[in-house]
Parts: sequence; C-alpha cells; structure tokens
Amino acid sequence: QVQLVESGGGLVQPGGSLRLSCAASGFTFRFSSYAMSWYRQAPGKERELVATITSGGASTNYADSVKGRFTISRDNAKNTVYLQMNSLKPEDTAVYYCSAGTFPRPWGQGTQVTVSS
Repeated sequence: QVQLVESGGGLVQPGGSLRLSCAASGFTFRFSSYAMSWYRQAPGKERELVATITSGGASTNYADSVKGRFTISRDNAKNTVYLQMNSLKPEDTAVYYCSAGTFPRPWGQGTQVTVSS
C-alpha cells in the first residue's frame, strides 16, 4: 500500500516561509507515474485542495488563495513532493496533507502549519 509521510510544518510568523516535504513509498508502479497534491484542513473547515502537480512535474495548479505564494514541486528520483510556502498569512494555518492520484486515494498523517505572531 502507498505510504505518505509529511514533514516540515511548524510555527512561523506572518510573512515567513516554510517548506513542506512528503516522502512517498509503496507504489505499485513508479512514483513518477502519479500526480501528487497538497491539501489542507483548517479548524472548523473541510479539507481543501491547495496545489497539484502532474506526474512529470510539467504542470501545476493552485487554489486562488495561495496562487503566487506557494509552489509545488517534485523530485521523482527521491519519491518526494514539496510545497514551498512564502508570504504566509494567519489564514494559512491548517494541517497540511499530501495525496497521490491513485485509487483508492491515500493520505499522509498531516503536518501542522501555524502562522501567528
């Protein structure tokens, strides 16, 4: 089964940056065959899609709320997907999860990002 392990979360001041990582393993085929996404879930809200990257990394998509501030990338040689978060705002506070474009959809355990002074 697919296993996803997120890391890199923490407490950061508004305007600061964090880089999240998601280490993947257990794919039936190559990691490079799957699109990868980052989701987040803020307190009292449903999980929302933040960013998606295609299997080869050629195309990316972002939620309007993070466009221009966040960058999703991947290193297929390392089976890892990243989320670079810049100009962080308090409303970015959430648990961040990565997910793979497989069926069934797997989820990591999540990593907490808190943006506060």
